[in-house]
Amino acid sequence: MPANRLIHSQSPYLLQHAENPVDWYPWGKEALAKAKNENKPILVSIGYSACHWCHVMEHESFEDEATAQLMNENFVCIKIDREERPDLDNIYMDAVQAMGLQGGWPLNVFLMPNQKPFYGGTYFPNHKWKGLLGNIADAFAKHEDQLAQSAEEFAANIGRKETEKYGIQTGEFEADADELMEVYVKLSAQFDPEWGGMNRIPKFPMPSIWSFILDYGILSKSQKIKDQVYFTLKKIGAGGIYDHLRGGFARYSVDGEWFAPHFEKMLYDNGQLLELYAKAYQESQDDFFLEKIQETVAWLEYEMLQEEGGFHSAQDADSEGEEGKFYTWTLAELEALVPDQIHWLKDLYNLKPKGNWESGVNILFQTKDFAEIWQTHRMTEEEFDLNLKQVKEKLLTVRNKRIHPGKDDKILSGWNGWMSAGLIEAFHASGNAHYLDLAKNNLRFIQEKMIIEGQLYRSYKNGTQYTPAFLEDYAAVIKASISLYQATGEKNWIDLAMQLTDFCMSHFLDESDGFFFFNDPTAEDLIANKKELFDNVIPASNSIMARNLHALSLFTYNQEWTDLSTKMISGMKDLFLREPGFLTNWAALYLEKLVPTAEIAIVGTGAEKLAKALLASSQPNMVVAWSETVTDHLPNFEYKTADSEGNALIYVCFDKACQRPVKTVEEALTLLPYLA
Repeated sequence: MPANRLIHSQSPYLLQHAENPVDWYPWGKEALAKAKNENKPILVSIGYSACHWCHVMEHESFEDEATAQLMNENFVCIKIDREERPDLDNIYMDAVQAMGLQGGWPLNVFLMPNQKPFYGGTYFPNHKWKGLLGNIADAFAKHEDQLAQSAEEFAANIGRKETEKYGIQTGEFEADADELMEVYVKLSAQFDPEWGGMNRIPKFPMPSIWSFILDYGILSKSQKIKDQVYFTLKKIGAGGIYDHLRGGFARYSVDGEWFAPHFEKMLYDNGQLLELYAKAYQESQDDFFLEKIQETVAWLEYEMLQEEGGFHSAQDADSEGEEGKFYTWTLAELEALVPDQIHWLKDLYNLKPKGNWESGVNILFQTKDFAEIWQTHRMTEEEFDLNLKQVKEKLLTVRNKRIHPGKDDKILSGWNGWMSAGLIEAFHASGNAHYLDLAKNNLRFIQEKMIIEGQLYRSYKNGTQYTPAFLEDYAAVIKASISLYQATGEKNWIDLAMQLTDFCMSHFLDESDGFFFFNDPTAEDLIANKKELFDNVIPASNSIMARNLHALSLFTYNQEWTDLSTKMISGMKDLFLREPGFLTNWAALYLEKLVPTAEIAIVGTGAEKLAKALLASSQPNMVVAWSETVTDHLPNFEYKTADSEGNALIYVCFDKACQRPVKTVEEALTLLPYLA
């Protein structure tokens, strides 16, 4: 079968559809012009390579000759990788939800020739899809004017400014500890006391929620609050959502117990969870969290690291056309492979003769602590650790001989930013310098290969960068660059963060309301320019930028950045106080404003050692700049010197006013404020 136009794409998702009988176009001028010239409705189908139901619909419908003929005769068919074009996905997902329909992927939306949507949905079985295609083609032929009117109404709805839609008004900002307590109370009422996480199904890890709660627990000195986070992280790390042999987390579980995941692994989830588990280990020193850090970095390095230093995007759920086949085991397989260990292995991972999941297979699912297993089965802790290590190595060797799930090998700058930030935190938590090297190599790769003449690009593959980056990419790379500067003391990383921030200020900022557009409005003419305000599985790009501006302003004393960050949080305050569940990264910024963020500068011989020790603590509210020699490369270094012998002094400052300099990390930590 001849290939369609998608054969020239870089995206693995688009390439998966390149030999469909559907006459697919990528999004672009050619397809949009064809729709206008021929007055044909546009069918936009959006998905991503690791999406299980996207694969199902492709096999059932897009590979079917009769279905393809209906699509080709009546529509201009455009296939979009949501990971390459999240701006388009945001627009048309909003449209489908405005129609009162459930969102999800694959996302299939019907547009007028002017790109304005009039109907949509997600997955359709083939017989329903063919019926829908026929009905819409008939409606367009007979009632084009009515469809056009509906499309205008939907376009007007999705084109409304978010500040108008949600009643956001910026103004004077005051932070109040009682208000933050109310946020915690509202969130904790939604916690699942039995299985951790939020009390809903399906279950997503939602790292930004637990990161905020952990910071709040640390700053309020509440062991109870911290324990709630540890409980959730242990349930996630013991669940089937975690890959117990190789490491790494799947995107979500379909049940309420973290048991059965959709098995795809996404880079952005694992970057955020790596950072969160590292913070949990810093505060608790619980080896369970360290194990998840070490295993997840091992997965990253063995499975996702590209030769130039970038990280690939995702691994599919499916292999050999079957979801989860790569990861699951029959009990008979395991009995044959590790007969001497199977008695305790069954107990550890809830293995059943007929399987603990569908089709007679078992998902490795831990519901008992290691200590309970080694005590029950009369092993010493050392014997158990050795046995578990050997079993994992044996099973992983066998599993690696199976047909692997597909992999999305494009590199996305923003997702790489999340992973680098996670690696840097893992370095602070573990002291393993290799993690820092991976992060530094990754950000160097982004700087050298994905930034051209000051502009960041979103995607990279086969030696080529493409698609100008979106706000989420800038925000994540800026965040990681700030973290890398603190870890290394190398000025070029804070310079990179400031350069990218300047670009965002000039290309993405809507000065009429003080928030950033998700897309650069000057880059392409779309039916709407959206702003991302709500934190989801990835925090909102505006909340990340607001926190970046806050941190950068403490290094640079840039009042414009201080004022904009404060303006943004003032606008969002009423929203997250009312409904904090999808606004917790904003709540984290509120916490940073409420408990003054320390501006720490360390100057003199031994500064690096002191900085590492300080950053290895779990103190949330601080930024750290350090130099082995007296310097003024950032404003917060001005007028700061070493002691009379050239040894490092630690300056702890708040709002440009410094405490008496101290010589030890222990003394510095006593100067940091907590919630009263």
